[in-house]
Amino acid sequence: MSALRILIADDHDLMRRGLRDLLSAHPGWTVCGEAHTGKEAVVKAKTLKPDIAILDISMPELSGLEAAKQIRAVSPKTEALMLSVHYSDQLVRDVVDAGIRGYMIKSDADRDLLIAVEALANHQAYFTTAAIAVIGHGLFSRRRNEPSESKDRLTSREREVVRLIAEGKTSKDVGAALEMSVKTVETHRANVMRKLQVHSVSELVRYAIRNRIVQV
Repeated sequence: MSALRILIADDHDLMRRGLRDLLSAHPGWTVCGEAHTGKEAVVKAKTLKPDIAILDISMPELSGLEAAKQIRAVSPKTEALMLSVHYSDQLVRDVVDAGIRGYMIKSDADRDLLIAVEALANHQAYFTTAAIAVIGHGLFSRRRNEPSESKDRLTSREREVVRLIAEGKTSKDVGAALEMSVKTVETHRANVMRKLQVHSVSELVRYAIRNRIVQV
């Protein structure tokens, strides 16, 4: 049986090294590539066709969530495991909505990383206990036709636009990073501000910080 091939993407060298050491020590597994940005992860996945891509949710140029979607397009058989520093119910929903089947907190990596990779290698989902509770509640709500917990919940692309704006990027910068026109960026920003009922960029930044869309 061929070795399980894993791609690691994280902009922190120390974290990448730790993940690599844990994974490489497992018999039959090999780290076939590493990336430090979301875009680099997509490029490498297209070439390497890994069995599993382990992606930091917050990376330069392209978030782990957007990278996972693009990786699916260029390497459909690759399973994705999202890693996050902080737990967020909103993030869990975004991960599930994107069709991604793996999510865990970085602080749990020492204990649960191998279990998560093993599950994904068998094409089974792996989520933290708290995430499973959120997923279960969402399914229960939909079965009862209850309204969403938040009518103003942002799409993953809108969250990416908010993150970049909160980081001080101009509409032109955001467009270049997300490969969209300035007009499209401004449309997204207008839609976000309408959904959230905010009226200035500073309010948008506060929202991003409060909901951990951007790290400070």
